[in-house]
Amino acid sequence: MKKPFGKKDKAPKKPLTVDQQITRRNFISFGSFIVLSGAAYGGWKWLYNSPEETASVTAGARKPLRRALNKTELAFRKFFSNNNLVKTYPKEMAAKNVRHNSDIGSEGKIDVAAWSLQVKKQSGEVLKITLDEIKALPKTDIIYDFKCVEGWDQISHWGGVKFSDFISHYKLDDQTSLGYVGMETPDKEYYVGIDMPSAMHPQTLLAYEVNEKPLPPKHGAPLRLIIPVKYGIKNLKRIGSISFSDSRPRDYWAEQGYDYYSGL
Repeated sequence: MKKPFGKKDKAPKKPLTVDQQITRRNFISFGSFIVLSGAAYGGWKWLYNSPEETASVTAGARKPLRRALNKTELAFRKFFSNNNLVKTYPKEMAAKNVRHNSDIGSEGKIDVAAWSLQVKKQSGEVLKITLDEIKALPKTDIIYDFKCVEGWDQISHWGGVKFSDFISHYKLDDQTSLGYVGMETPDKEYYVGIDMPSAMHPQTLLAYEVNEKPLPPKHGAPLRLIIPVKYGIKNLKRIGSISFSDSRPRDYWAEQGYDYYSGL
């Protein structure tokens, strides 16, 4: 067959050399990086310039971020179950020197003999419970991976009474129909709000021991909260009082812009 007049055969394309292929991939990767970096910077700038939330129980976060955190909480709550237990470990894996991170609300020593836990019922009634009375309840130990919002974690060994057993023993079951538990240090400098399902999780403890020894002051003597389904900021040291309510109790770090729920 004759070729149409004026048309020439196209020379076949030469395959790219290895160096050309690498150069092309690098160009595409670099271009993608620039585009994604620009988008990330734009998103950060938009968030940074967004108005701050109206201060209430939570404060310090930009409005879009707080909305996102609240939606995340709803998702966590939807799938939360007492059947979902945090992984535990054998005793020999527990850290011998448990990390100490903060003293807010628990600075210095405390007179354990004079200490008592104040449990404030919604009716206004206040129970005063000594450490010996708490230690008389069935003891539970847990060895789990304690996680901090700063990014570190450590397997640690804690002992105490299950919060659910404490509630049952002191006939506080009617208080669990409320939405939240509030806990504060004796000096009221540190305080947390815990959703009731998390507080009643079977691994939540009112702990008075670490590594089978009484808590030292730096770890919350004489009594602290160990709640494995939450980040460390919710694990209040040196509990002075416990209260119950249907509205969110005040929370130290949520007032600084952190997530109120702080679930794992």
